[in-house]
Amino acid sequence: MPPRLTGPERRRGRVRGKSDLIEALAIARAALREPVLDSPRLEEPRLRELKLLVDHRDDLVDERRRCQQRLRWHLHELDPTLQVPLGALDRVVWLERLSRQLARREQTTQVRIARELLGRCRSQTRSIGELDRELQAQTTAIAPQLLELPGCAAITAAKLLCEIGPIDRFRSDAQLARHAGVCTPRRQLRQTPTPPPRPRRKPPTQLRPAPHRCHPRPRPPARPGLPGAQAERG
Repeated sequence: MPPRLTGPERRRGRVRGKSDLIEALAIARAALREPVLDSPRLEEPRLRELKLLVDHRDDLVDERRRCQQRLRWHLHELDPTLQVPLGALDRVVWLERLSRQLARREQTTQVRIARELLGRCRSQTRSIGELDRELQAQTTAIAPQLLELPGCAAITAAKLLCEIGPIDRFRSDAQLARHAGVCTPRRQLRQTPTPPPRPRRKPPTQLRPAPHRCHPRPRPPARPGLPGAQAERG
């Protein structure tokens, strides 16, 4: 229920304040006054599951990033000459290569910690890949038209569905863009082409250039002034 609909009903109440009873009464009155409000849809349970998967994936990505940062610090202390490219700890090839290098070293405390962090990164990368495939399948089943947009992959489409809900509940593309926080230019919303702009008016006359400092001359007056006698009397 939008707060702008329950606010007037709450102010008209006999009791001031905010409680479950006051909110329930305000919502019921607003629902009776506005029969075209959104109602629960069949896609809501699927969208809730999609929201849980997206949140769980974000948590795994954050946890993997923290493990990667700690692992980089340990690797730098163990071998300052070792160069690990950016984004390499997300790839299985680099994880296996680092695992073999750490296995050949003396198993000190820092090496064992680095190997444990490496195992966490490997398992989290595997879990994130499985979640990506599951999100791809669910997004394709719920809203395949989102995946046809350029630059909109499965993760982006899933996050959009979690934020705005079913797309078919919007009456127009402009309403969808406004709800999603996208600024749509007016020229894209108009059905008729925009008329060409009017030509800019040029000034009728141009001022003459200022006199040279070596040959000072007074600037000619733009319009005739008063006669000398009237100027003296003034």
